[in-house]
Amino acid sequence: MKKLDKKNILVIGDIMLDTYFTGEIKRISPEAPVPVFHKIDERSVPGGAANVAVNLVSAGQNVSIISIIGKDERGKKLIELINDQAIHIEYIFASERKTTEKVRFLANNHQQVIRLDEEDTFELTEAEKVIILEKLREVIKETDLIILSDYLKGLLTYSVTQEIIKIAKEYHIPVIADVKGVEAEKYKGVTLIKPNKKELHDLTGWKVSTREDVIAASEQLRLKCEAKYVLTTLGAEGMILVGDGESYVLPSIKQEVFDVTGAGDTAISYLAACIASGYTIREAVYIANIAAGIQVSKIGTSSVSWLEIQDKISVLDGSHQKIINNEDAKEYRSKYKDKRVVFTNGCFDILHIGHVRYLKKAKELGDLLIIGLNSDQSVKRLKGNDRPINQEADRAEMLAAFDFVDHVIIFDDDTPLELIKMIQPDILVKGGDYKNEYVIGTHEVEERGGKLILLPFVEGKSTSSIIEKINEKSNKGKQ
Repeated sequence: MKKLDKKNILVIGDIMLDTYFTGEIKRISPEAPVPVFHKIDERSVPGGAANVAVNLVSAGQNVSIISIIGKDERGKKLIELINDQAIHIEYIFASERKTTEKVRFLANNHQQVIRLDEEDTFELTEAEKVIILEKLREVIKETDLIILSDYLKGLLTYSVTQEIIKIAKEYHIPVIADVKGVEAEKYKGVTLIKPNKKELHDLTGWKVSTREDVIAASEQLRLKCEAKYVLTTLGAEGMILVGDGESYVLPSIKQEVFDVTGAGDTAISYLAACIASGYTIREAVYIANIAAGIQVSKIGTSSVSWLEIQDKISVLDGSHQKIINNEDAKEYRSKYKDKRVVFTNGCFDILHIGHVRYLKKAKELGDLLIIGLNSDQSVKRLKGNDRPINQEADRAEMLAAFDFVDHVIIFDDDTPLELIKMIQPDILVKGGDYKNEYVIGTHEVEERGGKLILLPFVEGKSTSSIIEKINEKSNKGKQ
């Protein structure tokens, strides 16, 4: 699979604060026949168009937002959260309106029991419209793709949306619209429109009961908006793309669904990142579908990393996406910050039962097992010119084939020290009779609060002994 290039993507739309109260319901109020929610924890994350931007950052993109907030504490908090994600905030401005906040109450087993919204949805003033378009012209020359993220909070009015599309066309920049409402003409001239099934019905008035209905309504919307493509998301039924010859139907990724919040934002983010990187439209839709499938397995508004998508593709098509590179290693800790990462390394030249048992035990120590694999040149320096027996690509693929191995990374150094510094594992595993002070990386791991664990090798099982036996039998055959 091709890598995603780092492109400049501009998100224009309604940003908001998504707040989650987690707690429990154990009794009914004596004041009225309603449940009593006992709050235990609270967290806030960027939502709406800001969640699109966060997912784009997770996809390795350079992201700017044009939006509007209120002159209130919620607005300040939202700006801080967005800024923490390395998103350009200089095109966001404050006005005399409330910053939109959606507060979700999650009770037992993260079940959403109620949502509280605070917002103003009146349209921009004429002066604010001018500011939006001025900010667009400031950034447009450095932009590779624009996403319109419309939540009907007053920013993307008909006139503003049409002016954005007009300016984008002047600079030959594709525009993708995540749509709401009933005003299809507002999006006339975009490159791609992404409604869900209900939004497709609202925008066309056509029935959408069957797959054939959805395809027909999508084509009607495409023609009405003079768009190149329409991608309709169908929740558990997957996605349908029209505008690329025959319609392209993708079933949803089989995944346990915990929360559909933000799945559409995740899908459009990866769709945009892939299109900007030169993927074909069908490749981009395939990736977006996988990203949405991963998102619904998470609780609340959150982002999906490129590494997670690669892992999922690896499971789905048996490809080599478990084999990662140095760029992935640099981001490993941030991508898997909530996971207990186990690291071990070695040559693994001729795989044998000793390796299998050792790696299985290593995986049991945490959530993810990543193997640092010595490159061919590294093995040659350590073991001699007659090694390795198997080339690094073959050794990596064999290791990646084990379901208890999550990632394999090939390194050229004689020791994995630099790799350990990049990955920052929680557990460093080594086999044999090493003393702690002789295990490379122990200090770095323990300094972060991790630990070294020594696992015994299986007696009599080693690559060297296998090679010796082969040589002995070969020599006997020559006598």
